[in-house]
Amino acid sequence: MKKLIIDGNSLTLEDLVKVARYNCPIEISQNALENVKVSRQIVDDIVEAEQISYGITTGFGKFSDVAISKDECKQLQKNLIMSHSCGVGNPLSEEIVRAMMVLRTNALSKGYSGVRTETLEVLQQMLNKGVHPIVPEKGSLGSSGDLAPLSHMVLTMLGLGEAIYKGKKMDSKEAMEMAGIEPLEFLSAKEGLALINGTQCMTAVGAITVYDALNLMKTADISLCLTMEALNGITCAMDERVHLVRPHKGQFNTAKNVLSMVEGSEMVSEQGQLRTQDAYSLRCSPQIHGASKDALEYVKEKLEIEMNSVTDNPIIFPGEDQKIISGGNFHGQPLALSFDFLGIALSELANISERRLEKMVNPALSYGLPAFLVNHGGVNSGFMIVQYSAASLVSENKVLAHPASVDSIPSSANQEDHVSMGTIAARKARDIMDNVRKVIAMEILTSVQAIDLRGKKNLGVGTEAAYKIVREHTPFIDKDRIMYKDINICEDIIKDNLLVEAVEEALEEEILLFEDIDAKKELGHNA
Repeated sequence: MKKLIIDGNSLTLEDLVKVARYNCPIEISQNALENVKVSRQIVDDIVEAEQISYGITTGFGKFSDVAISKDECKQLQKNLIMSHSCGVGNPLSEEIVRAMMVLRTNALSKGYSGVRTETLEVLQQMLNKGVHPIVPEKGSLGSSGDLAPLSHMVLTMLGLGEAIYKGKKMDSKEAMEMAGIEPLEFLSAKEGLALINGTQCMTAVGAITVYDALNLMKTADISLCLTMEALNGITCAMDERVHLVRPHKGQFNTAKNVLSMVEGSEMVSEQGQLRTQDAYSLRCSPQIHGASKDALEYVKEKLEIEMNSVTDNPIIFPGEDQKIISGGNFHGQPLALSFDFLGIALSELANISERRLEKMVNPALSYGLPAFLVNHGGVNSGFMIVQYSAASLVSENKVLAHPASVDSIPSSANQEDHVSMGTIAARKARDIMDNVRKVIAMEILTSVQAIDLRGKKNLGVGTEAAYKIVREHTPFIDKDRIMYKDINICEDIIKDNLLVEAVEEALEEEILLFEDIDAKKELGHNA
């Protein structure tokens, strides 16, 4: 795989996933390394002159007024990492740890942090050779950055702590030796603080979640369309004229997706053909799915700004008016609010999906389908408990969607008197997304069963492709069988992106997410 060049300024979400999930190697650009050397020299000069500068020749947090001698600077930085390695809980996944590592490398490569080039090169080697620090997922307040989780990352750089290498857990020193990487002998002045005083843990968790949410949003539209087929949904509510007079992008694009996917179907209906209008879970789906798409676009924008930002403290500004400024770029509030928003937006996809599922299994709502979508009901329970399980996940999401960012507990003797809880918000959004994917998998499994029981006719160009993928992996349920296996298969189909790929191939175009509405379209009062 071609190396990804890290320059501090141009990392995209897709690039991040290439490194984190698919092990793309990285290389730090020569220009970035030159910038790093410039800021490093400034730090060295301050230490040599024994000037007072926060985090370089002083303690941290409440200890910012304690001066540190030149002889103690290295011990200060090592002590910082060891004392701050207070993470607890299950370890973060290897892909999230890799995302943290490349994000920190990218931020430090901008040349405002004062680290040595050899320190960056150790991070680069760890990524390229697959040494992954074990980082507990809990323990960050989200400012001053992700101190605890990033400290666990730095432990391995020093040959301390634990790591995963080639799938095995071992002491970091052993992992580094096996990979042929020389651990850092020491951290020089400012380096420990520069490595951990940032938002890279919350950004990593959030970035992986956002990337997967992009395809989950597309899958939610596919799931909606399959249910439209199963319930003879009315397509008139998707007419572009309805959405041009309320031109929210996500709403317009969702309606357009539905019409594209069900084009040519003999199972959907028109207004007045079978009934006057559908329930909200079908009729208002563009408005509901669309609002979540718009929220996701906002979060993605904030995320990509953060991915290429300087987030440590203090910040070194080289140049004629050389200055070191102590600020607050480590504070995770922009991401905390965004990830809370993301969790809420994703929760709504499961809310409406479960309601559509209920319409299909409930004989009072399904327009003639057998109760719980099974023949010989009574002896067979069919999809009864599929809806139970979906409802359980939706209820859990309502708890998880409570915002983390509204809370703050002062720390460091009230020096750090407002914190973001952004990493908690990111982890909650990730957990919500996992639940949403399961609920949508259940709706998809339910909808193809309902389509068969309805007496399948020609489906739309997109829905036919989706139906075939599901039926290739899960056959019709004629009588009760172990259901979790089918649910898991449908979830794997979503994870592997098979549905989206099949539908987009059939449509010969991408399912829409954030595309701008055609500004040339005009309705006028006579439309």
